[in-house]
This record gives sequence, C-alpha cells and structure tokens, in this order.
Amino acid sequence: MKLDRLLGILTVLLQNERVTAPYLAAKFEVTRRTISRDIDSLCQAGIPIITQQGNGGGISIAEGFKLDKSILTADELAGIVAALKALGSVSDQSNIERILDKFSAKKDVVVSLKEPIIIDLASHYRNSLTEKIEQIKAAIREQRLIEFDYYYEKGMTKRCVEPYFVIFQWTAWYVFGFCLERQDFRMFKLQRLWDLQLRSETYTPRAVPPEKMDFQTALPDQNKLITLFDPAVKYQLIETYGLHCYTETNDGLLRLEIGFTNWDYTLSWILGFGSKATVIEPAEMAAHIKAIASALLKHYS
Repeated sequence: MKLDRLLGILTVLLQNERVTAPYLAAKFEVTRRTISRDIDSLCQAGIPIITQQGNGGGISIAEGFKLDKSILTADELAGIVAALKALGSVSDQSNIERILDKFSAKKDVVVSLKEPIIIDLASHYRNSLTEKIEQIKAAIREQRLIEFDYYYEKGMTKRCVEPYFVIFQWTAWYVFGFCLERQDFRMFKLQRLWDLQLRSETYTPRAVPPEKMDFQTALPDQNKLITLFDPAVKYQLIETYGLHCYTETNDGLLRLEIGFTNWDYTLSWILGFGSKATVIEPAEMAAHIKAIASALLKHYS
C-alpha cells in the first residue's frame, strides 16, 4: 500500500503547483507524520521535492520534472483510463478515482482524463448491482461459497455456488461458478439473483475445463426464429442484429432468421413490434402470440 500511496502523492504533486501536508494526509487517509515520511522516501528516490514553511508554503515538485512516459503510449494509457471509467460505473467509485489519479495530469505528464469514450455498464438498479458485484468479488478473493435466490421461468430456486468470475456479456452481468446443486459450472444473471449471502464455508478452486471458459457457448442459440417485419421497423432490426441481418421478400417485407435461447425474452421482443411483426417459426410461438392477442382483445373490449 505504501508504494501505491507514494505514486499517488507524486501524481498529485505533478498536477498541482503546491499542496499542503494536511491536504495530502486527508486525501490518502493517513497522518501528517506518515506524509512527512513519504516525502522523505520520494526525496531519497531522487524526486526533487521542495517544502516551504509558513503562510503560502507547502509541498511542491521542482519545475520541469516529468515522469518517463516510455512504458505506455498515450493511446494505451487512454484505453486504460476508459476501462477504469467503465468499471467505475458499477464499482467502488472512490477506489477507481484513486487509481485514475495516478494516470491523470494537468500538465500533460501522463495522460488526460478527458477521453472521448464514455462506457456506462450500470443499469436502472445500479445500487443493488454494485453491491452484488462487490460481494461476489469479495467471495472470489476469500474463496467463500455464495448462496442466493434465483428467479427463472419455472419460479424461484435457491443455489449455492463456488464463484469464479464476474462477467459482463450480452448487455448483462453474470456470475460464473460451480453450482453445488447441479454439480457443474453455470452462469447466473445478476438481475435474477437476489438475497445474496456469503457463507462461512470456503472452497478449493476447481480446474475449469477450457470448453466451459467459452462463454459465447454458455447461452447457445438452440431455437430457430423466422419472422416477417414491416419495413418501418428496419432500424430496430439493424440496431439489434446488424446491417445485413434480414432479407427482403418480393412483397417488401423484411425476413429475419435467427437462433434464440430465451423463449420469454424473445416472445416479449416480438410482442414489442405489435402488428409490424409476424412469426412464421416456431409455430408454437405464433400460436402463443395469437392467444395473447385474443386475450388482450377480450380484456379491452
């Protein structure tokens, strides 16, 4: 931790013409005596630090001193900053800010934090999401079992899992681990995971088979969907599946053929188009939509 603090103090000094010892002590949550020892350590390392007593005094770094930027290029550092900002949207903000301080500089010493890329990985339930991620990270570090209620299409089930990774994929957050009930590696969506508890029992990490680490296959598109769409919703198809996701029929409709995993999600997505979408396959989904339409008509009549 001392090395992290020394780097942080050095960065602050490079960013500001002069700071006070009380300011540094408050920023790094240590005593003024610790700051004095840190300043001595930096001086012994060859950093030209100047201290001045009295009114208007403080701690400063000799004019013209710059850090060596040869380790990482500006673009590489910018990428790191963008990634840290993204993590900051769902993580402990104060911790992320302390890390970002080490890459920032008002005098172009390292890299500017004014990046043109903004990545927000949070959602409308950010507070609970952040808490879950922090709990799972702690469980992974301490190799402790986690227990939670999990909601899915058949209801709710309680699961006990050895957590290995927190994953962001397919626009959602997941925890990957070994499910003690299923005796296999599984992924659980954090949005469906509630009443998360860290148990006192610990576990010995298992070797994860390479095929289980291929998270792209964790949710296979095992069902086929064929749907005809009105041209008016072309932009929505492109937004979701890309520019060349459909073919145009002779009568001007847009034919989409895709694989899907989650029946309920796909059904809700199709229903969102109203009368501008007609399901061809699977026949069971088309019949289900017809039944829903009949029920809605009866409900509003």
